[in-house]
Amino acid sequence: LLCRAGLEAEVNWFEKKAEEEAVPACSLRHTIKKDDHLKRKFSFLVPVLQWRDSFSNSHWQKLQNEPLPYGWKDQSFYEISKTLSLLSDPANSHLFERKTSDTCVRCAVVGNGGILNGSRQGKTIDSHDYVFRVNGAIIQGFENDVGTKTSFYGFTTNSLKNSLIDYYQDGFHNVPRDPDIGYIFIPAETRAYLMLAAAIQGVSVTSGPDKGDRPSEIFGYNPEIHQFKMIHPSFIQYVTQRFLKSPLLEQYRDTYIPTSGALMLLVALHTCDQVSAFGFMTENYKDFSCHYYDKVMKPLVSYTNHDMEMEGRLWKQLHSQKVLWLYQR
Repeated sequence: LLCRAGLEAEVNWFEKKAEEEAVPACSLRHTIKKDDHLKRKFSFLVPVLQWRDSFSNSHWQKLQNEPLPYGWKDQSFYEISKTLSLLSDPANSHLFERKTSDTCVRCAVVGNGGILNGSRQGKTIDSHDYVFRVNGAIIQGFENDVGTKTSFYGFTTNSLKNSLIDYYQDGFHNVPRDPDIGYIFIPAETRAYLMLAAAIQGVSVTSGPDKGDRPSEIFGYNPEIHQFKMIHPSFIQYVTQRFLKSPLLEQYRDTYIPTSGALMLLVALHTCDQVSAFGFMTENYKDFSCHYYDKVMKPLVSYTNHDMEMEGRLWKQLHSQKVLWLYQR
């Protein structure tokens, strides 16, 4: 089981190697520093993304006892090393470049909750510097409610493949495609590393459940290497232990993982200065359909791999503490 002591050792290890960057006066980090409880929970020194230069033998040793997505237990050193070596552009190590140290970076993270249907939040969403979307992010026909801008698209390989099947009838025929979009892989399974490697090299997936798939058909035919990002296992371990430690983690340790939306929202909170969350769990979620694009009312169904009600309580708490702004109605 994920070990709190092990996590703290990992966080401390990163803290010795890094210093917090300077952030503008508008940053949520100043709010966090003023609150002792928040200050204990947040660490901005755990790396958010992994890439070629973040991988080393010592790093492998530290993470090979934790199962995916928290580490590399039962994984091939060769395969992990080979995939991360392909993330060789410095842009793979961060989401965006700050123009200046006093630039206020505003991010919107858009979930797919039914609360957005009829919300008319599209212009507000698009007014942010960066917009994150996840899974079945249908835009056409819902521009007034969810906007049109996409800066980052986040997913697990499983949620990506399932979304293209499950929401095809609703209009999700392709992931967002544009040379400026960053594709954020959540390494929940070995197949994430295999798909990422194939996507960068422009070849078919060589093994596993996606063998023969051509990622070029998913992401478009000529994505640039800088468009590919992969969340660091240490970051997933850290946010799970500090923010999303559900009782399900003990009972369903092999299947539980924070939702893709939760991980994207926590990525934004650790990289952006101001964060707004749209289409996420609110107290009155039962008043709305599961997705904003549902043609008929569909209640939210919870499975043992996620704890969405716990996530909803976290967003409400962070909203009340002014760490993020949560769209509610």
